[in-house]
Amino acid sequence: MSAPSSTPPVQEEKQAPENEGLAVDTGLEPAGPTPSSSRFQVDLVAEAASAADKTPSTDSTLASGDKATPEGSEPAAGGEAKGRFRVVNFMDPSGASPPEVVPAEGFQNGDTVMSEGSLHSSTGGQHHYHYDTHTNTYYLRTFGHNTIDAVPNIDFYRQSAAPLGDKLIRPTLSELHDELDKEPFEDGFANGDELSPAEEAAAKEAAEPKGAVKFGWIKGVLVRCMLNIWGVMLFIRMSWIVGQAGIVLSCVIVLMATVVTTITGLSTSAIATNGFVRGGGAYYLISRSLGPEFGGSIGLIFAFANAVAVAMYVVGFAETVVELLGSMDCIMTDEINDIRIIGTITIILLLGISMAGMEWEAKAQIFLLVVLITAIFNYFIGSFIPLKSKESHGFFGYDSVIMMENMGPDFRGTESFFSVFAIFFPAATGILAGANISGDLSDPQLAIPRGTLLAILITGIVYLGVAISTGSCIVRDATGNGNDTLSTQFMANCTDAACKFGYDFSYCKGDDGHYNCRYGLQNDFQVMSIVSGFSPIITAGIFSATLSSALASLVSAPKVFQALCKDNIYPGLEMFAKGYGKNNEPLRGYILTFCIALAFILIGNYLNIIAPIISNFFLASYALINFSVFHASLANSPGWRPSFKFYNMWVSLAGAVLCCVVMFVINWWAALMTNVIVMGLYIYVSYKKPDVNWGSSTQALTYHQALTHSLHLSSVEDHIKNFRPQCLVMTGYPNSRPALLHLVHAFTKNVGLMICGHVRTGSRRPNFKELSNDQTRYQRWLLKNETKAFYTPVFADDMRQGTQYLLQAAGLGRLRPNTLVIGYKSDWRDGDMMNVETYIHMIHDAFDFQYGSVVFRLKEGLDVSHISEQDDLLSSQEKTSGMKDVVVSIDMKDSDRDSSKPLSKATSVQNSPAMQKDDDDECKAATKPLLKKDKSPQRLNVADQRLLDASQLFKRKQGKGTVDVWWLFDDGGLTLLIPYLLTNKKKWKDCKIRVFIGGKINRIDHDRRAMATLLSKFRIDFSDINVLGDINTKPKKENVTAFEEMIEPYRLKEDDMEQDTAEAQKASEPWRITDNELELYRAKTNRQIRLNELLKEHSSTANLIVMSMPLARKGAVSSALYMSWLETLSKDLPPLLLVRGNHQSVLTFYS
Repeated sequence: MSAPSSTPPVQEEKQAPENEGLAVDTGLEPAGPTPSSSRFQVDLVAEAASAADKTPSTDSTLASGDKATPEGSEPAAGGEAKGRFRVVNFMDPSGASPPEVVPAEGFQNGDTVMSEGSLHSSTGGQHHYHYDTHTNTYYLRTFGHNTIDAVPNIDFYRQSAAPLGDKLIRPTLSELHDELDKEPFEDGFANGDELSPAEEAAAKEAAEPKGAVKFGWIKGVLVRCMLNIWGVMLFIRMSWIVGQAGIVLSCVIVLMATVVTTITGLSTSAIATNGFVRGGGAYYLISRSLGPEFGGSIGLIFAFANAVAVAMYVVGFAETVVELLGSMDCIMTDEINDIRIIGTITIILLLGISMAGMEWEAKAQIFLLVVLITAIFNYFIGSFIPLKSKESHGFFGYDSVIMMENMGPDFRGTESFFSVFAIFFPAATGILAGANISGDLSDPQLAIPRGTLLAILITGIVYLGVAISTGSCIVRDATGNGNDTLSTQFMANCTDAACKFGYDFSYCKGDDGHYNCRYGLQNDFQVMSIVSGFSPIITAGIFSATLSSALASLVSAPKVFQALCKDNIYPGLEMFAKGYGKNNEPLRGYILTFCIALAFILIGNYLNIIAPIISNFFLASYALINFSVFHASLANSPGWRPSFKFYNMWVSLAGAVLCCVVMFVINWWAALMTNVIVMGLYIYVSYKKPDVNWGSSTQALTYHQALTHSLHLSSVEDHIKNFRPQCLVMTGYPNSRPALLHLVHAFTKNVGLMICGHVRTGSRRPNFKELSNDQTRYQRWLLKNETKAFYTPVFADDMRQGTQYLLQAAGLGRLRPNTLVIGYKSDWRDGDMMNVETYIHMIHDAFDFQYGSVVFRLKEGLDVSHISEQDDLLSSQEKTSGMKDVVVSIDMKDSDRDSSKPLSKATSVQNSPAMQKDDDDECKAATKPLLKKDKSPQRLNVADQRLLDASQLFKRKQGKGTVDVWWLFDDGGLTLLIPYLLTNKKKWKDCKIRVFIGGKINRIDHDRRAMATLLSKFRIDFSDINVLGDINTKPKKENVTAFEEMIEPYRLKEDDMEQDTAEAQKASEPWRITDNELELYRAKTNRQIRLNELLKEHSSTANLIVMSMPLARKGAVSSALYMSWLETLSKDLPPLLLVRGNHQSVLTFYS
């Protein structure tokens, strides 16, 4: 595209070399997505005439590279480098030079610089350019309107650019919705469609260079499936099956096999048309439907089965050649070694054809199909030409007498219907030959259904035709001796069909049930050669059938294995993922398949033992393909929309069951072995947890079941027996208070719900995109650290408001929190007392919402977020050397403060998956990764070291000790239930429960027995019960004095001031303690002081103290006084849980 003459030319961008995916940067390029990256294609429209004197900077982007501004040059628009738009563009395979980029200054309003055609994908080789400016505004021309809102376009929905065209990125919601003064890309990529480095590499590798060979449905699927299904079985086993089972049961056998393969073909068609299909065949279809666990297990055995099948087909070919050589007395050494020699030479030739490329392999398949079809026609033509010389071999031409005699079964020896079916069914295992090269098909969604189903129909008809034909013109037994004619006087005593034609073959049928006949359906595997018009063509057909099947398997195994290795399901196999040439040929896979097949050829004696296992491997794949369709339909996912409509979920389930039944019919021990291997691989892949997400039906069904059960649960009223603590834990960032997280997780794991609540406050506008990214990132962190919890952050004006949001909205249905857990505010005397007011009101709000409340105090403290090197320290103290240690710095940007940790400027992320993965670009401006490269972390002061050690206290196994339960007030039983759940866990099982209760001195024994009876009815084990008769004893004077000194700064002292002044101060500082209030609650204050003394006396060595939390009447007790009670009660003690239920029973002794 050229510019008008009045426009000064802009320097043309260099085109990247064809073998490179990115443009070369002339300047430093920032890591990760940059604000200057192009967003999408644009038609430039000058916004105003006044903009004509401004020259925007240009930026041409190829692939994902960004052109940085050269040093010393000043970008246009006031030096701003923030681009309004981005495009993800890829290399032009044609190598055409890019057109010149034209500045906007030479155009008037409404003139477009780029053509309307540039709005679409550049598969034709056209490059797209954009202007990088923030002052001038440009628009997409959308059906005549100047707007950046994009019309529907297929390029917006691509996962990568490689297979079909450019990946375009639509305008984000932020770009369309946010205020104009907000930088549109301050949060980086906004829509989550960007490819990770691994996906970009796969896209480049999958890019189709010019000249790549792609096959249509006939050459790619129909031909391969027909060759594989017909196989050698058609010529050397079909006649024997008719002799054993008869015409009727032979047709039943063929129809049964066809039913199984047809159902599987329908299921394959449904999966193949539910989205774009890449290479990998059965593995790709199963893995993308059922997930990597099933796909990985089946993919490996399916590739192995195809590799061994190569050996089986080659050995079949070699046996036929050796038999011909034997008939001509041309044996080289002996029969077994000749098979090995010929087999080795054959597989080397097949390897050469395969490695020459798919084009050569396809030509060879076409030639072999022509030979095979010629052989089939040769047989049918010969069956209509009866010759006198062939009658002694049992062929008399079509006759109703022969047909009626062969109509019923005549099983001999150990054969039965199922044994004969087991011999025939492997002939039907070639239906995936076309699907296995799905990556080499021009349109897999069209080719796989059409080619596979038509191949099943054609081959099924041919098998039925051969069964009826052979049964109608060939007798079961013949001697081959032309002199075995029947004289007239014995004609009446002969009942065989051959008697009608003057032959008596009865003498080769022994009276003892043994048969010595050499010819006929039952005895001669080569009887079709005798019937045919020209027998060498049948031999050529046998050669064609074996070689074509071997060639198809030799191509299928590497293709499937390559796809498996690309997905990195099994570590260590990545080397086989590399492709070569214009068709991305898996040459390493070819070599591996060749070695496996050659090994089995050389041990040919054991091939017959392995054959049933291989057939079962194929059947296991078919069973899972059928089950995939049933599973996807059952999950009812909106993403399950196959364009092929001729399937049914229940028919697919029946097909899966039939495949499993056939596995056991063929060989029960091989079926068991197959199931064991599949389950072993499934367990291995499940244990490894590959980091992939393909939107499998397993995920969809999990969601469906969770939704169904949640709704069902909501329709059932709660019952005391099913009560479980479901905790809303105010952790802030989950990794900032490890001790709180670990302790609550200890008694909620596999028992109840745990939600990590996080309230973020700030004066600036809330960044909801950042909040969403944090939710995703820290949820991954929880899963990575095997913490069964949900992370739920909210923006709010203050901590109390955010907590109210969470108390009202967190959870779903019955899966809602019923207990608020907060950490003790140990720094309450150091900051603004309004924070204390907020903190105490959070507890009041919890009670108002009928929640139970738990306050956890650890004397060393809870918040470790200010220790920026915590991961390095933990690594040197506890972690193994192989684990990664990273720290993510949380930039609060001054005005945006996390109210749950007001002093925190950095949050450590231990083993965060977001930080460990190089391709995770979720850390934006507010959350940037900082890798700690120092091998020796900086030493901490004593207090921080103690805090860090204490933060891991509950992650370790607790030794023999006690959990002391001070159940002073009946809150419904929550104070007792939590320690019971805790001591049931593995880490706490060595700890005994000691119960402390209040009582009167003269009733201690009675109170102890009453509590023991109650605990036994609750079926809660305990080691001791202590009745405290001296709770109401006056506390020590020095402790009372210390309490008074502590509250002194917070007293209102209204008696020393005017009433109006006192009321005004109380209104402005509601947390202050009035003299009246202090006097009114003097007894309660003394009780808290006395309880602290008793706690130090009895529980100073406990692993954990669980104690009834004192209540403060809302509106009557000031925040400062209540906080002073909690401080006095809990200071200088082991880890302490202050618990107060909502006074609804959570324990019952009724069944």
